[in-house]
Amino acid sequence: MIRVLIADDHALVREGLKQVLAQAADIQIAGEAASGDAALEQVKTGKFDVAVLDMSMPGLAGIDLIKRVKSVNPKLRVLILSMHGEKQYAARALKAGASGYVTKDGASAQLVAAIRKIAAGGVHISDAAAAELLSSASGAGDALPHSTLSDREFEVFRQLVAGRSPTEISEKLHLSVKTVSTHKTRILEKMNMRSTAELVRYAVQHGLA
Repeated sequence: MIRVLIADDHALVREGLKQVLAQAADIQIAGEAASGDAALEQVKTGKFDVAVLDMSMPGLAGIDLIKRVKSVNPKLRVLILSMHGEKQYAARALKAGASGYVTKDGASAQLVAAIRKIAAGGVHISDAAAAELLSSASGAGDALPHSTLSDREFEVFRQLVAGRSPTEISEKLHLSVKTVSTHKTRILEKMNMRSTAELVRYAVQHGLA
């Protein structure tokens, strides 16, 4: 039996996931959480084989959540469930310790198979995401500018192109406004751009918005 923890801040999404997994006799929903912090607490105290984590939740979330979960329980397999396309996050999620990535659009069709695959020691991502991961790992010379950003810088970049102000970003990511401004400066320098407007155009062109 595969014991699964589901973490998503939307109750309707959790109910939908539970209905999908209820069809699999070999999968047991052993816990659920409505935030990243609650998920981390359950990982500390519960016994799970796979954690299905939403990429965007209140408080602790995203790459930081994956790293924290894996630090608490290195053997736990992590499957990321996200509204963001694989281009945005899959490679970074796997580098952080996740074993799979499923978009919410494809969750109903892929979820059971993905959980079984990573529980057995495999990895579940698309061919395109695998190619991007391989390219970044080999240090390909034609790597896109956003791939040079650190995980935290990429999080700030995403918030900037979504139209959020430094104050809003600081609240969402639990950073000081000064730290957000510093990250913004580094992002512009690394990507050789001069303004947030240029970042937005870049994000749209590369399917990152």
